[in-house]
Amino acid sequence: MDNNTPKHLRLGAVALAAVATLSFAAGCSEESPDPAGNAAAAAAAGGPEPKTLEGAKVAAQTVFDRFSGGDFAGAWEMYTSAGKQAISKDDYVKLNTACSRKGLAIQLTSARLEGTDKAVIIAKQLVAAQSYTMVYEQDAWKLEPAKEGMSLYKLGAEKAIAAQKKAGTCANA
Repeated sequence: MDNNTPKHLRLGAVALAAVATLSFAAGCSEESPDPAGNAAAAAAAGGPEPKTLEGAKVAAQTVFDRFSGGDFAGAWEMYTSAGKQAISKDDYVKLNTACSRKGLAIQLTSARLEGTDKAVIIAKQLVAAQSYTMVYEQDAWKLEPAKEGMSLYKLGAEKAIAAQKKAGTCANA
């Protein structure tokens, strides 16, 4: 490639080369299998996710990645059934498209199991840390929205956007 190749194509080629290199290096490793990788493989295969701390961590990071990447519909898919009942997928996407900061990575910093069906996850975005709850539901780890989020979601997208704008918490206002 030369300087006449569009920048987005050059970056895409670099990203593909990096993924191929990482995939090759991972395939050549003689270390024991990564439990987090097993969780991702089980989820991708459509089987039950491991009911382990590693399984909860993989699911949490996946939902964080979807959210920070702007895949709000994909993040909603990883909500508990109670979370999904509080807000429709369309309203969730509309609310977060209007008010959420995307592009800022959310990094899992610690996690612990609380019983067999619940994990408490601590994640950080920039310098702010927050606690999240993952619940094992229907053979998968799901994000349980906080009480404040549930209250906001029950307003519906339009009223929730207005409430966030009024409170000064809508990032795009």
